[in-house]
Amino acid sequence: MAQKKTYIEEMLDMSDRSDTDNSKSEIPQFFAGSNVLITGASGFLGILLVEKLLRCCPDIKKMYVLMRTKKEKSPEERFKEHFNSPVYDKLKEDRPNFNSKVIMIEADVSKLDLGLSPENRKRILDTNIFFHGAATVRFNEPIRPAVNINVRGTKQFLLLAKEMLNLKAFIYVSTAYSHCVKEFIEEKFYPPPIDTEKMLTLLDILDDEQMEQLTPVLLGKWPNTYTYTKAIAENAVLQYGTGLPICIVRPSIIISTAKEPIPGWINNVYGAAGVVMGAAIGLLRTLHCPPENVAELVPADYVISNLIVASWDTAKRKNTLLSIENANPEVPATERIPIYNYVSICQNPITWERFLNLNKIYGMQVVSTHVIWYYMLVLNRYKFMHDICVIFLHLIPSIIGDTLLFLIGRKPMLREAYRKINKFNSAISYFSSQQWRFCNEAVIRLWERTNPADRQMFDFNIDNLEWESYLKHMIPGMRVYLVNDPMETLEQGRAKYRKLKIAHYTLITVLSILLIWGILSLMIRIISLF
Repeated sequence: MAQKKTYIEEMLDMSDRSDTDNSKSEIPQFFAGSNVLITGASGFLGILLVEKLLRCCPDIKKMYVLMRTKKEKSPEERFKEHFNSPVYDKLKEDRPNFNSKVIMIEADVSKLDLGLSPENRKRILDTNIFFHGAATVRFNEPIRPAVNINVRGTKQFLLLAKEMLNLKAFIYVSTAYSHCVKEFIEEKFYPPPIDTEKMLTLLDILDDEQMEQLTPVLLGKWPNTYTYTKAIAENAVLQYGTGLPICIVRPSIIISTAKEPIPGWINNVYGAAGVVMGAAIGLLRTLHCPPENVAELVPADYVISNLIVASWDTAKRKNTLLSIENANPEVPATERIPIYNYVSICQNPITWERFLNLNKIYGMQVVSTHVIWYYMLVLNRYKFMHDICVIFLHLIPSIIGDTLLFLIGRKPMLREAYRKINKFNSAISYFSSQQWRFCNEAVIRLWERTNPADRQMFDFNIDNLEWESYLKHMIPGMRVYLVNDPMETLEQGRAKYRKLKIAHYTLITVLSILLIWGILSLMIRIISLF
């Protein structure tokens, strides 16, 4: 009897179906013989970008991967660990000698000199295609490290790129919410909240305490330091990208992969993924979100394909873009620096209600053994209703739960867990409770310029995404890759969930009876007074 395949092996088989003959593809030929430099390679998008380029563009000459020392591990140790991820299994199968092309370069984006040794700085000057994706994406990051990494780091890389004599394309990864203070966001530059140099000067002359005190004034209408510094970084691209073949890609909220290299892969709980995970394990029970609002979500592998095709197109139009700049320095910025709003609302929207309902349906089919309580998530249109739900669905249960844990001699943990959840809730509510309009005409035109073979290999047409089919793999992917709960434990998870369902509805019934009894008692007492 044939051995049953694991979930990861089944997902790899699915991804094989998307392979195509690259003989007519222009993009792999464009990358052939080129040296590629990637910042942020240890992040979610960075890992996928490294994998996709090495697998689909096998004739890349060299790939420079910038990494820094972290948690007492050298860049070499960290990068070796990353290649042990299942996301690289398909690459290892298709291109077993891929790592001969990868050159790890020690760097630190937060440092003034980028943490590059003179030797390494000189070494990477033969770069042809530069993907700058390194950033701190924490919403609550203190202003100094956020500016140092997202703004100063971007400026320094742009200056470094000007020393790369054979540079064909520089791709800056921004966010669709860099200018979220506007209701309608077009594919163009907007005035920054503060000029790049003024921001960096403030950072140089003020200490940490002064910067933190000034932060609310600096942010103004911007909801967090992430979107604020990304807006300034785009200004840095405009100022210091002069003379460079450059473009900006602005993806919206990035979630699990749809197809490649394996469906449903993800390694973080930021944004919408955090909502799904929190609700799936039974901890997140309320969200400030009008159900009919569009959930501005895009699959990670679609974003990667958009980045790669944008790099090819920027290089292809390099001479045209630079000649426009040289002929007329006053030409509109977006005519020489294309901006791509990679969003779903324009072509293939999905509401928060449908998104979460589909996750609930498919999540209950693959429930994890790590689930804490039965699924219950309320979408509250109004903030005051959400705050009431936080008290009754988060605060009170956490107090009761921690008290029980203390009484049986275990360490209380729910209050701390809900402190983090409520903090996350506050951060994401800005994006889940509002609705933006976007323009993505540049993305559509880019797709139209891509030939059929490249469209199949680098599919970023969001029209092609079938949300329901895609979401069937999102929860299983989270179960396997985030919770580290293999599909082999599925029956144990279902058995545990049945018990939690009985406990949940028993508790609801008891509380309802007590509530009705309390209301009736109060009414009888009031009536007896007359």
